[in-house]
Amino acid sequence: MVGQAILTERIDSPARRIDPVMAALLFVMVLVGLGVLWSASWFRAEQLYGEPMRFLMRQILWVLVGLVAMTIALFIPLELLRRSLPMLVLVTIVVTVLTFIPGVSARYMGARRWIVLFNVSFQPSELVKLTLVLYLAHIFSRRQGDFSDPLHTLVPPALVAALFAALILLQNDFSTAIFIVAITLALFFAAGVPYSWFIRMFVFVLPIAGIVLFAKEHRVRRIIAFLRPESDPAGSGFQVLAARRALESGGFWGRGIGQGVRKLGGLPEAQSDFLFAVLGEELGFLGILCVLGLFLAFTIRGLQLAQRQDDWFRSLVVYGVTISIALQAFLNIAVVAGAVPSTGIPLPFFSSGGSSLVVTFVMVGLLFNASGTGVPRV
Repeated sequence: MVGQAILTERIDSPARRIDPVMAALLFVMVLVGLGVLWSASWFRAEQLYGEPMRFLMRQILWVLVGLVAMTIALFIPLELLRRSLPMLVLVTIVVTVLTFIPGVSARYMGARRWIVLFNVSFQPSELVKLTLVLYLAHIFSRRQGDFSDPLHTLVPPALVAALFAALILLQNDFSTAIFIVAITLALFFAAGVPYSWFIRMFVFVLPIAGIVLFAKEHRVRRIIAFLRPESDPAGSGFQVLAARRALESGGFWGRGIGQGVRKLGGLPEAQSDFLFAVLGEELGFLGILCVLGLFLAFTIRGLQLAQRQDDWFRSLVVYGVTISIALQAFLNIAVVAGAVPSTGIPLPFFSSGGSSLVVTFVMVGLLFNASGTGVPRV
């Protein structure tokens, strides 16, 4: 009995739960992200607060909080998490609704996406991403690929996802609402939902998305800025043109770390949504390739870990977390490169922001938890 206990302890040790390749990628991305953030944010921090290291020190604090949250997610029993999912979904809905309550929520640039408690702001849509992945993984793992009764197997998860997307859309956050829909479709695909249902969903969703997109003037301006940024270079096209100039001026080798000039007032949100433009200017095309390679390696490794799992729930959790982080990263990069309209979605592990960073660390912790080679299968 003693020998068996020792063997179980060794098998379930933290080192066996953490995939070394994924851990190495995480370490490099966080380290590089802090370095790029420091370079991108010092000027704005000096202007706003008189403290050039303000954004960097706050990001380091959030990294530490994120590491603690990741450790908790690493050790939490997945069966306990599954039993708690109804409460987690309910809490996520309540927290999201709080963004509509004056006095609790904060309004920024025409959107109510944050709640503020004890002088700490939090963006509930980040929690929605995590909750949705866990909920869909749980629902689909119970079906084991059997969708013969779509009324009970497909309609409920689709309605829950639609509810989350609608709440986020009412916050005036169209891009994140579409992102939620994309994660949902990715997990539907991974679960083996018949292709005919994707056609039905597209037929239903696309007209609604089109109507919602053109219902707000600022969304139309974003589309115009994407198609013809030169038509309003001082207005809606300013960010697109500024990011393009930053990337172009970097050349192949870049200007050098800390030597970029676009962040000195010529590039809005250089420390958050458009941080990748600063990276391109200072590290050049070579730096861009390296960061793209990091996220591509993260994606490939995550999908490999998902395929190795014998348990459906574990496989779908790893897949959902991987796709969520990867999609967010490549979408942010595509925005900076001018390949898609501006979305306001941050670059994981790089952009300044506590909510996104901490939730991303929790996701990685769950990825380690679900894919750990030493976790006993029940």
